[in-house]
Amino acid sequence: MIKIADAFSKGKAFIPFITCGDPSLAVTEKLVLAAAEAGADLIELGIPFSDPTAEGPVIQAANVRALSNGVTTDKIFEMVIRIRKKTAVPMVFMTYANVVYAYKSDGKTPERGIAHFAGRAADAGINGLILPDVPFEEKEEFDGPCRAAGLELVSLIAPTSHDRIKAIAAKASGFVYCVSSLGVTGVRQKITTDVDAMVSLVRQVTDVPVAIGFGIATPQQAQKMAAKSDGAIVGSAIIKLMAQYGADSVPYVRDHIQKMASAVHSLSVR
Repeated sequence: MIKIADAFSKGKAFIPFITCGDPSLAVTEKLVLAAAEAGADLIELGIPFSDPTAEGPVIQAANVRALSNGVTTDKIFEMVIRIRKKTAVPMVFMTYANVVYAYKSDGKTPERGIAHFAGRAADAGINGLILPDVPFEEKEEFDGPCRAAGLELVSLIAPTSHDRIKAIAAKASGFVYCVSSLGVTGVRQKITTDVDAMVSLVRQVTDVPVAIGFGIATPQQAQKMAAKSDGAIVGSAIIKLMAQYGADSVPYVRDHIQKMASAVHSLSVR
C-alpha cells in the first residue's frame, strides 16, 4: 500500500504542487506523470476553490482558470484514478474546507460530505489531505473521517504558531507542512523566517517528517530548505510555467522539477 511515508523513505523529498485543471485536466494528468518521472517524491494536487485564502496571485489565477474550464471535484477524482494506474508516487490533495463540506454527491448532510469526500479520495488513490484554512483546534472534525477512510490529514505550522507548534506536531500524521514565510504563497527572493527553530520544535515531539514550503522558487532555495528539514515544497514557480506555456507546459515543468528534485536529492544517498 502506498503511503506518504514512502516519499521520505530514501532521504530528502521534493514535493511539487499542481493546480488541477489548469489549463485542463488532460494537461494536469500529463504534468503529474511527468513530475513523477522527473523525480518528484510526493505530489500535491490542488482542487480549485473560488476563494483560496492561503494563495498568492499566481495560484489564485490558476484556480480561476481551472474553475472557468468547468473543473469539478468528481472530474478530479476520475483523473486521479487514471493516474494511479500509471504511477505509485504518493499524492495528496490541497484544498479548502468548503470544497470538502460541499462535496455531497450522495445528497447527504455536510458531515456525511466530509466522510464521503475522504472515502472517494482514498478509493481514487489519494494518500492525504491538506486544508490550510482549518485551524488546529478544528482539525478533529476532518481528521476522524480522514483516518477512517485511510487518509492522513497533514498539519501546517507557521511562523505565527509559536507555542502551538509542539501541540500541532504531536498530533501530526503524514508529514508536517512548515510554512516558511508569513502571508500567502508566492515566489520570494529570500526566506528570512527561522525555520531551523520551527523544525527543531517539531522534532522534539515527533518523528513525522517536516517539509518546508511557501516562497521556494529555485533549485538552490529548495536545496537550502531541504537541508534544514526533510523536504521542500514548490508551487508558485511551477504554476507560473503552466500559466506561461499552457497546454505546451509539460516539458518546461518537467525540466524545472528535475532540476529541483536533483538539488534536493543530492543531500541524500539514494
